[in-house]
Amino acid sequence: MKGRVKMDAVLLVTVLGLVAFGVVMVYSASAISAQAKTGDSMFFLKRHILAVVIGLGALMIGMRIDTKRLVKFSYPILLLALFLLVAVLIPGLGTRVGGSTRWLRLGVMNFQPGELVKVAFAIYLAYSLTKKKERIQQFSVGFLPHLVISGVLILLLLAQPDFGTATILATMLFLMLYVAGTRVSYIVTAALAALPMAYGLIVGSEYRMRRLMAFLDPWAHRYDIGYHISESLMSFGSGGILGTGLGEGKHKLFFLPAAHTDFIFSLVGEELGLIGSAGLLIVFGVLVWRGLRAAWRAPDLFATYTAFGISVLVGLQTLINMCVVTGLLPTKGLTLPFVSYGGSSMVCMMFAMGLLLNISAQGEDPKGVDDSKVTWP
Repeated sequence: MKGRVKMDAVLLVTVLGLVAFGVVMVYSASAISAQAKTGDSMFFLKRHILAVVIGLGALMIGMRIDTKRLVKFSYPILLLALFLLVAVLIPGLGTRVGGSTRWLRLGVMNFQPGELVKVAFAIYLAYSLTKKKERIQQFSVGFLPHLVISGVLILLLLAQPDFGTATILATMLFLMLYVAGTRVSYIVTAALAALPMAYGLIVGSEYRMRRLMAFLDPWAHRYDIGYHISESLMSFGSGGILGTGLGEGKHKLFFLPAAHTDFIFSLVGEELGLIGSAGLLIVFGVLVWRGLRAAWRAPDLFATYTAFGISVLVGLQTLINMCVVTGLLPTKGLTLPFVSYGGSSMVCMMFAMGLLLNISAQGEDPKGVDDSKVTWP
């Protein structure tokens, strides 16, 4: 039996729970530094709450969009993202922070085009793979055009530089192509060809080599290039099993840089311990699971690919962020979705979650459906 089903309440509660948890952790991580820098302990919290409010509006928009009409906007959204990526590199338009030019100043706020690119790329791939489903195994139709488009976006991201977002786009591309049925030999060949290019990008860039050295031996560079990761590991270590208690972390007291942004998971480990960190990882796992479930039961191929792409995006960014702050990957400069301070990430991710909730509400009625017999489209 098929029919309309209600929106995935588990997914909605999971997203809102992560956002609420993020508000608490951003305040805990930023209050003291905000007081010292601005004289207002709630400075970052106020801006974060504003981003959450705008994000909730984006969530509602995503939930109400007709996904069949969204197809028509796949290319315009991608072109907008491409235009913004170019604009941020133009002197006078882009804002340089911490050695990277990733932000466009919009009045009193900054916008990071790379965050929009992730969502736009997922929607574009979903549309293109659906459109070319009958010829997806042809190199000139099903593989090469997607490789070229992603290559242009990745080159623009590397020019900022934003190696983290570039990595996410490349991984999304290969995973979505694989799910769509592209020949595995094409994917493997492209991945192998990318390895020497990645090596060249690393050894040819002083700042990337410094990050790699800090990753390989952070304690040998404790007071220079390995400072971030060393403090992060010490923060986790001081938390132990149960943590020091919410608000009681010490490394946010001007020891751990970016405690409320990229390294907020370190503070979770310190204040809530191993149990809190594992719990947060499980919650993200639930989110990805419900997203893949929505993709599995989506009413059409475009919705399936869109839900899958969004789920991969959230899962990848979460995994990379957590691996970076625990010393399992070199520093990438990616936020923890829904938890870290960052308006661009919050708004774009919330819009993506709105689309995911939208698709989940269109899914196949589970009554009478044997999940064990359902095959991936």
